[in-house]
Amino acid sequence: MKHQSERSLVFGGMFFRSADPELLGPWYDEHFGIHPPSDTRLWEQQAGPTVFTAFPADTDYFGRMDQSFMLNFRVDDLDGLLQELSTGGVKIDETREDSEYGRFAWVYDPEGNKIELWEPPKA
Repeated sequence: MKHQSERSLVFGGMFFRSADPELLGPWYDEHFGIHPPSDTRLWEQQAGPTVFTAFPADTDYFGRMDQSFMLNFRVDDLDGLLQELSTGGVKIDETREDSEYGRFAWVYDPEGNKIELWEPPKA
């Protein structure tokens, strides 16, 4: 029997509903470099840890109760990215968290979806 981690090679995609996909796709491309699938380029990621976990249905961690998922982006320079996003007009949550797992901040896409930014601890 295969070990569970051998059943899937890597996280291959994220698909979600949007009220305005023509707005949201380019927004993610501009601010996070995630190219829409219709683009000839695909989003290439660096190897590293990926967290995949379920939260209780009544969690308030995602922000709105009707937000059923939350994206988490692993970043190298949290402060630099937050400055860049602020300059680009992205809504940024003032909350910050420093823990043994790294540094965290949150931003919102144009549809109000909360996005977590994670700078892992330096090795």
